Amino acid sequence: MSSQQKQSARRSAGTPAAPEPSGPRPARLTAAAALTAVEGVALAALGVYMLIDGLTGSPDSPQQAEMGGLTVLALAVLPLVAARGLWLRRRWSRGPSLITQIVALPVAWTLVHGGGALIGAGVVLAVAALVVLVLLVNPTATEALGIGPRENP
Repeated sequence: MSSQQKQSARRSAGTPAAPEPSGPRPARLTAAAALTAVEGVALAALGVYMLIDGLTGSPDSPQQAEMGGLTVLALAVLPLVAARGLWLRRRWSRGPSLITQIVALPVAWTLVHGGGALIGAGVVLAVAALVVLVLLVNPTATEALGIGPRENP
């Protein structure tokens, strides 16, 4: 379906057509999309690991490991979808990405207080979450997503 057909279908459905993004994608938005995607991939990898460990390993409770793995896999969908939306400059994608980062901060705090190798993982997660938050509230990114201030004609 062509872009014109999609806009025509939106108009006939009563939804206003969103303006197509113009110009190059700002580097800040690209970086936010990439970091959000990395977070989603890391969550998916953790979910797969937990699921495999529950099926083939010897965890204390295989059922809990399997359910935890499925839950983490389901949670990985949000940042992956948000990252794709940011990459495509979809206005709606900023909210899910912001939520992902806000939820990541207490997780990072818990990891840092877990000790050992978890400290490094917590620091990396906290830094990534803060960087994405800063990138997504930047006026360049918000304007590229069509969220910035609008000029009155």
